[in-house]
Order: sequence, then structure tokens, then C-alpha cells
Amino acid sequence: MNDNQKKVLDRLQAQCSKREYCIKDVREKALKALDGDADAAAEVVKSLVDDRFVDEARYAWAFAREKAHLTGWGPVKISAALRMKGIPSDAIRAAIADAADNESSAKLESVLRAKYRTVEGEPDAKLRLIKFALQRGYEYDQIRSAVEGLFK
Repeated sequence: MNDNQKKVLDRLQAQCSKREYCIKDVREKALKALDGDADAAAEVVKSLVDDRFVDEARYAWAFAREKAHLTGWGPVKISAALRMKGIPSDAIRAAIADAADNESSAKLESVLRAKYRTVEGEPDAKLRLIKFALQRGYEYDQIRSAVEGLFK
């Protein structure tokens, strides 16, 4: 590893110790810092993975928890976002299972109650709530029962 790669590696290690990154993000950062040298970037990324600065399962878990608890995303949207990051399917399933638990229904109801206040009294309120929850990444069956609970 040359001096430039070592500098990039040190900088990325510092960044990875502050927050979680996936391999795709780290590869992009390494490529940019190394002026597009794919072989040098691959060597830096391999070192980061080998030293466990980057771990796809840990990233998936952190991402899923943040999006589920803080942002209010549903499992469908979280799964799609993680797939776009190139995270393996087994890591995605484990992260979704851990983040969703029973809190998914409670978070959906909370998000829908907040949205309901803005559409209350409109003739298409039910439809708008369903569309809103689908965009948030929740499954239709779960949405339908939560929306019906609001209109009782």
C-alpha cells in the first residue's frame, strides 16, 4: 500500500469509527480520494472490511433502527433502501426483524394519527392516509387495519 492509500485509509478509518458506513459508500469515498484508481480503492476497502471498520450487517442494523424509530419508515422502504446500498439479503432480513418487532404497528399508528389531523374531514381522507403509509413503506394489510381503526 502506497503513502496516498495509507492517508486515505487513515481518513476513512476515522470516519468509520464515528458512524456506520456500508461497503458501497466507502468504495465511493475511496475512489474519489484516489482519483478513480479502482485497484487502490479496492485494497483500501478490503483493509477496512478486514479490520471490521466496515460491516454490512452492523450497517444494516443501524440503518434499519434509525429509519424505523426516528424517521418512521416501514419495513418495505427500509428493505428497498438497503438493497440499493448493496447489502446482502440475509443481513437485510435480520435488520428488519430486529428493528420492526412489535414497534412497527405502534409507529404506523402514530404516523397515521399525525397525518389524519391534516386530512380530517376531507372526502378522500382514507385514500390519502393509505397512500401516505404506502409511501412510508408499510404493508397494505397492516395499513388497512390501522386506517380502519382511525375511522371507527
